[in-house]
Amino acid sequence: MSYQALYRVWRPKNFNDVVGQVHITRTLQNAIYQNKFSHAYLFSGPRGTGKTSAAKIFAKAVNCQSTPVKEPCGECDACIGIEDGTISDVIEIDAASNNGVEQIRDIRDKVKYAPSAVDYKVYIIDEVHMLSIGAFNALLKTLEEPPQHVIFILATTEPHKIPLTIISRCQRFDFKRIGHSFLVERMKEIMEKEAIDVSDQAFHAIALAAEGGMRDALSLLDQSISYSSEVVELEDVLAITGSVSQGKLTELINALFQKDAKTALNLVDLFIQEGKDPGRLVYDLIYFLRDLLIYQNSADSADLLERAIADQPFIDLHKQLSSEWIQTAITELNQCQQEMKWTNTPKVFIEITMLKIADQHAEGKSSIIDDQHLLQLTEKLDKLEKELQSLKSNHAQAKETVQTKQPSKRAVTTKNKYRIPYERIRDVLAEAEKQHLKDVHSKWPTFMNLLKQQSAPAHAVLQDAKPSAASAERLVIAFRYDIHCSLALDHQQLIESLLLEVLGRVMSFIPIPEQSWLELRQEYVDKQRQQAQDQGDPAAQTEEDPIIAEARKLVGDDLLEIHDQ
Repeated sequence: MSYQALYRVWRPKNFNDVVGQVHITRTLQNAIYQNKFSHAYLFSGPRGTGKTSAAKIFAKAVNCQSTPVKEPCGECDACIGIEDGTISDVIEIDAASNNGVEQIRDIRDKVKYAPSAVDYKVYIIDEVHMLSIGAFNALLKTLEEPPQHVIFILATTEPHKIPLTIISRCQRFDFKRIGHSFLVERMKEIMEKEAIDVSDQAFHAIALAAEGGMRDALSLLDQSISYSSEVVELEDVLAITGSVSQGKLTELINALFQKDAKTALNLVDLFIQEGKDPGRLVYDLIYFLRDLLIYQNSADSADLLERAIADQPFIDLHKQLSSEWIQTAITELNQCQQEMKWTNTPKVFIEITMLKIADQHAEGKSSIIDDQHLLQLTEKLDKLEKELQSLKSNHAQAKETVQTKQPSKRAVTTKNKYRIPYERIRDVLAEAEKQHLKDVHSKWPTFMNLLKQQSAPAHAVLQDAKPSAASAERLVIAFRYDIHCSLALDHQQLIESLLLEVLGRVMSFIPIPEQSWLELRQEYVDKQRQQAQDQGDPAAQTEEDPIIAEARKLVGDDLLEIHDQ
């Protein structure tokens, strides 16, 4: 087989060929030239961004016979031997298939032997996160103090799976996704040398589909060349990637804005019949609308566009749409994207989303509440407040009666047999700090999104719950309904593991019904105020302003802020 894939033929042979990673290549070049390179490196980042290529170039540079150099010469015996794989001192290991303790022990036994052909033995371990725990432990000591003639380069797409004890012994370099313009520029350079004609639109479509990976871009380019006849056109790339052309996306967005649901649904049906991937269609629409929004805010931002080319139809469309309409459409499409993950009928969800977007107001705004509606809402709110005050009064009387009969309040069994751990919650209140609760509140949306992805039932239970108090290690969550307290404990392990992931520390939670929480919090506040008065604190003895007291009753202490004028 004489033909080689483009990504193999044009694999980088020096640091200058590694596209879009200047922050890494410059650091490595200076370290090699100054002879200050480390014994262990960790290269992490998305697939196809140059991790293993950079590792091999590094191996050539440190062993080049012209050293010290910033680039391997590519002509000496060491550079040629490492490039074609004939020098055994540079060892590439795939950890996905060599992930056992025995393979790592074999490395540990061989590192003590000096290199046979070059100055340094270089071990390049690809997909290192696939190693077993035992293999990592076997590697640990060798990685910390290897012989002077050995260098380890670990490459991975998932650095979070690597033990921190391994990461701390390496210099870490994070490879980023390659920018759209860098991908296009590199592909044009290669096609000029290969003498193959490719249209600009085709280059941009490939760069978008590659999602920041040069290897993916060259693979798609290879497929498109095979698919096309003479010149690689946009249609060839769209057929390969399953994407939709910008012209069709413009037509679809315009139909939605004009509230022409029939045309929009016909276009979606046509795309699906042509074999377009439904997930890719939603992805393209989101990014196309994103580009419209970016271009609306700054006409000089053409370089920031990721899915669109600023042609005349694009410019005309961006003048018609309002930013509110675009933002609402993106929100609906994002929701559709989430729901499509759990269905076997994605087309149905796309059609529903098209109808929702087409149904919104042409200016992207919901109907305005007029004065009459506002008056009605105000009256309803006043009525609800009066009913709430009445309920509170009745509840306070009932509470007094219960306390007379049962002066000591301990864990109480509610209707659903959930026993409220009052003493544990009082302990949390004693240790609680405002900053801990603020930290939980700021990350609660992220936690809820993760919970929804992991378990829909657990998410439903916590949908109306509210973090109400937090210490360093415990969180009190108030639930609207008593039964949700027991249901939440059924998902305790999942909830606490996600809290650990989001907050970065171990956090157990204690559920409590909302009404019981309000009572317990008031009890705690009264107790603190009484203690302050007993200690002679003049601030505590001062009678509270009636307006502040009324506001405290309505919104509670959590939401109330008092400012001196």
